[in-house]
Amino acid sequence: MVFDFVNSDVPIWLVLYGIWNLVAFLIVGADKHFARKGARRVRERTFFGIAVLFGAAGVLLGMYVYRHKTLHKSFVIGIPMLLLLNLFCFYTLWK
Repeated sequence: MVFDFVNSDVPIWLVLYGIWNLVAFLIVGADKHFARKGARRVRERTFFGIAVLFGAAGVLLGMYVYRHKTLHKSFVIGIPMLLLLNLFCFYTLWK
């Protein structure tokens, strides 16, 4: 079964991390779509909030796949720094 995590060798936190980063990636894509349509946008602080809460990999990947927010220095510098912070936190929590 697809959702049989009980007998899986993959830790549940890793699955949740992957799902959360997929959500972050999709939010960046949705914001790019909203920008093209002139619709209401996702706030920049929302992206940073998602990134702080272990979603930096998804936001960073979304930035470059969708070519969105790549001209904003706060994103180009801030999101990779938050990814490093995420990785450091994972290292210290699960070493």
